[in-house]
Amino acid sequence: MTKIDTSRPETVLPTPSHTVGPFYGHALPFPGGGDIAPIGHPDTIALQGCITDGEGNPLPDAFVELWGADPDGNIPQVDGSIRRDPARGGYLGRNGVEFTGWGRIQTDANGHWTARTLRPGPRGHSAPYLSVCVFARGLLVHLYTRIYLPGDAAALATDSLLSRVPEERRDTLIAREQRDGTYRFDIRLQGEGETVFLEYQ
Repeated sequence: MTKIDTSRPETVLPTPSHTVGPFYGHALPFPGGGDIAPIGHPDTIALQGCITDGEGNPLPDAFVELWGADPDGNIPQVDGSIRRDPARGGYLGRNGVEFTGWGRIQTDANGHWTARTLRPGPRGHSAPYLSVCVFARGLLVHLYTRIYLPGDAAALATDSLLSRVPEERRDTLIAREQRDGTYRFDIRLQGEGETVFLEYQ
């Protein structure tokens, strides 16, 4: 839409841009979205972080989707992340037994997110990683990135994607271990310390 300055008919000024929404909280979240690992699985790890905007403010209405291989490096082919009751249509939750490798987490009021999943195994020439998709206000197109887990310096040094990222920015793709089995991965949408985002073509 264009706004016309009637005091100077020859001047046409652009209307400030707006985004609609986000409306993610209406139908996309589901109970247990971050509980990706089967209950009691010995290889369960916890991931947690915060999503911030260019000024460092937390985003309370963003979404993180995670996809990851199983500990053997295989991509799960199992359905069942969002099961519904065939009779009533209500949400049944995860079955808690099978690993689907996928989760969807909404940030809380302080921009925090958390998930429980399995530590992925290596695939091909890649170090173990989780694929990440970020949805947030102001983004007309969602963003993709990766979470690499520390612990294997040789694999990280030879990873085909990490080796193409400038060395000073690689740490934005590598989670920090806080304690045994718990990792921190913050996502900065822009500005200083901006997370490296990927473009697939």
